[in-house]
Amino acid sequence: MSIQKISSIMITKKGRDNMNYLEEYQKWCDSPEFDEETKKELIAIKEKKEEIEDRFYKELEFGTAGLRGIIGAGTNRMNQYTVGKATQGLANYIIEQGTEEKGVAISYDSRKMSKEFSMQTALILCANGIKAYLFENLRPVPELSFAIRQLGCTAGVMITASHNPPKYNGYKVYWDDGAQIVSPRDKDIIEKVRAVEKFSEIKQISKEEAMKKGLLQIIKTEMDDQYLNVLKNAVLNPEIMKEQGKKLKVVYTPLHGTGNTIAEKLLKEVGLENVYVVPEQKEPDGNFPTVSYPNPEDPKAFQLALELAKKVDADVVLATDPDADRLGIFAKDAKTGKYMNYTGNMSALLIAEYRISQMKEKGILPANGMLITTIVSSNLAKAIAKNYHLDCPEVLTGFKNIGAVMKKAEENGDKSYVFGYEESYGCLIGDYARDKDGIGAVMALCEVACYYQAQNKTLWDAMIDIYEKYGYYKEEQVSIVREGVQGAQEIKDMMTKMRNTDITKIGDYSVITFKDVEKNIVKNMKTGEISQTGLPQSNVLYYELEDDAWCCIRPSGTEPKIKLYMGIKGASEEKANCQIEELKEAMLNILNKD
Repeated sequence: MSIQKISSIMITKKGRDNMNYLEEYQKWCDSPEFDEETKKELIAIKEKKEEIEDRFYKELEFGTAGLRGIIGAGTNRMNQYTVGKATQGLANYIIEQGTEEKGVAISYDSRKMSKEFSMQTALILCANGIKAYLFENLRPVPELSFAIRQLGCTAGVMITASHNPPKYNGYKVYWDDGAQIVSPRDKDIIEKVRAVEKFSEIKQISKEEAMKKGLLQIIKTEMDDQYLNVLKNAVLNPEIMKEQGKKLKVVYTPLHGTGNTIAEKLLKEVGLENVYVVPEQKEPDGNFPTVSYPNPEDPKAFQLALELAKKVDADVVLATDPDADRLGIFAKDAKTGKYMNYTGNMSALLIAEYRISQMKEKGILPANGMLITTIVSSNLAKAIAKNYHLDCPEVLTGFKNIGAVMKKAEENGDKSYVFGYEESYGCLIGDYARDKDGIGAVMALCEVACYYQAQNKTLWDAMIDIYEKYGYYKEEQVSIVREGVQGAQEIKDMMTKMRNTDITKIGDYSVITFKDVEKNIVKNMKTGEISQTGLPQSNVLYYELEDDAWCCIRPSGTEPKIKLYMGIKGASEEKANCQIEELKEAMLNILNKD
């Protein structure tokens, strides 16, 4: 779909009657104000009523993380019209704040239409008198977050759908601290987007005019160099890394995304001499031809990387998602020769334990330090924080909430950021950015591997050492997919049922407290006492169980899924594995019970 002049068609208001979807479809097909390619796409589905309904039953909402949806024509799709509306709303908000001269940094990943949407975003901002700093080519999310802070921008936009399947794209909005927008700013921007009622309100300018006026500036490789230097300076044991980097063998895949614009160069510059990038997945490709789901959380995404690892006898196998904010790993267990899969909790807390212990040993661990985690992440984080006398703030899902704690601490000057992570395969090793950084995590994980290799230990040995030190914490996550109009209602019904069911026991565990974050309620299940969560309103239900176990349920904010999370603490690996499976089965039984 080409980016053509945006029309003056009225934008359908949020909350319209679902029965009007055929009328809206016909308008898009007939009106001269929509481009011919859009019409052709829609006319081709004229016999497919369910697909028409899914495309037009609602607007693709600009939510608290921006836009995310299937690419295509329609009000409930990612296209030039939905992107245009979002950008004009953002521009109106920036102008209202009086910060247009500070500018907006823009990057994009390898997905279909990412490059076109990024240029469209830049030019709409420029047409509103707002300076746009556009990366010359695709770059990772963490580098955008870093660039916002380096350039002193008022905001940032990343065109990406993260780890979603190939048919998706998205539009993430960041503010001047380099973090994704949070309340109340997110709601204020959303209102500005919703207030754009006509496509004719969306201002335009040509690339040539924007460049001539000095409003469009292209970011070249100088930002890469600054970002690389910050990461290299974060290495705690550079000599060990250079020494062991001669022997350590690493296989890396960017899964056709942005990761290898930085990762391979970074690893070689910090001393790793045996880095093997999966050739079939090295180049950016929005079709993701070798993976149906480019998500390092999915072991199937590692198929080609593991095949290469066996050929070269690699020690560590790493993968980042298309926008390179998430890291997944496999590491060889020397005793069995098997490549072991690490969850997001395991890999992040392996990095955390290493970095925090080394900072303490070197006398650089701040006395007022923080290890920030989320309510659906492992309780092992709390155990590590307690051991090193760190605060352990617990926030809602989404790294933007970790960024909000970092911003508050920076403004107050009372706490120092040490480490932050969420279970969805994302962490941040320093305060140079405000979003999870898969590139920094790649480097940090390799440093951990070098450090333990110098002690004749593998990463799996190091993980077992952590479990022996703190307890065998194990976690599981289950995602139940429900697509379309009916699926959205099913997810809503499941949450309602769980919210209204008084659950006192899950499997073998008694419920100690029940949190309904949306209603701001914490209920003591023994005394009946009610208190407040202290968290922002969100559709999340949390069950604190006895013996350091827990369960949580929430709908995904970016995909048509309902997600179940759970965790336990066991006395041994074998017992922990049994306990987590039993807890998962018990939670599913409760959810599926009539």
